[in-house]
Amino acid sequence: MKIFFSENKVDYSTYTFDYAIYCLKESQSELSQIYEKGFLPYTGNLNIEGDTFYLARSLRVELDRFEDTSENRRVNRLVEPLNIQLEVIRKEDFELNAADFVGLSQEYISQRIGEDNMSMERWQYILSRETGTHIFRFSINGKLIGFVYAVIEGEMLHYWFAFFDTDYMRNHSLGKWLMWRVIKWGKENCLKYVYLGTAYKSSALYKIRDHKGLAYFDGYRWNQDIERLKSLCKSDLEPKFSDEFKTMDNQNEFLKQL
Repeated sequence: MKIFFSENKVDYSTYTFDYAIYCLKESQSELSQIYEKGFLPYTGNLNIEGDTFYLARSLRVELDRFEDTSENRRVNRLVEPLNIQLEVIRKEDFELNAADFVGLSQEYISQRIGEDNMSMERWQYILSRETGTHIFRFSINGKLIGFVYAVIEGEMLHYWFAFFDTDYMRNHSLGKWLMWRVIKWGKENCLKYVYLGTAYKSSALYKIRDHKGLAYFDGYRWNQDIERLKSLCKSDLEPKFSDEFKTMDNQNEFLKQL
């Protein structure tokens, strides 16, 4: 892997010189290490040929500490009568041009994501990335009702994108159930980590509240202080006058922990 820094904002008054941090994957076998360092896949530019990653406040479930919450059990009870079947299929063995897969993708993008955030062109680009390896296919009597596009390498899994029939959202909390079911699959298959993407703003709190065994990448380690994470998410949109290190009351204690 190759890690590189990209110049960002400058505030000379506080000696704060921001860099966005990226990683270029050189081989698929590096994925576990890339995710361990806090990176997530970047797909914002469809002209980039290599698989690139950005450093962020990444969230993961550490499966040795995972157990069902009351919310997990509640949602599962809602979904159980649907008798949903799960197949985990390697991407090269999955028909990405199948009418039901393409149709569900288009419908979900239109209803839930929006063309401004995810065009079908971008979705095709994401599917073409070597990084993505598996499709979790969810069906009822053979009919596709949802899928999760995932990365599996070694003992880790990244829950990358989930698309589902929104008719099941209101009465069955299907989106929540899909995330829980994939985490459960990871636990059942003796994985160590399931990565859940970023943890920013209040919109991420559902991931944090629903699951046990969480940790987030705080810039130098995987931090299990979930109350601190909730506080960060709630304050993400507030103006910041300097970086976190400069505003610490206990800078020396922090440096000793490094």
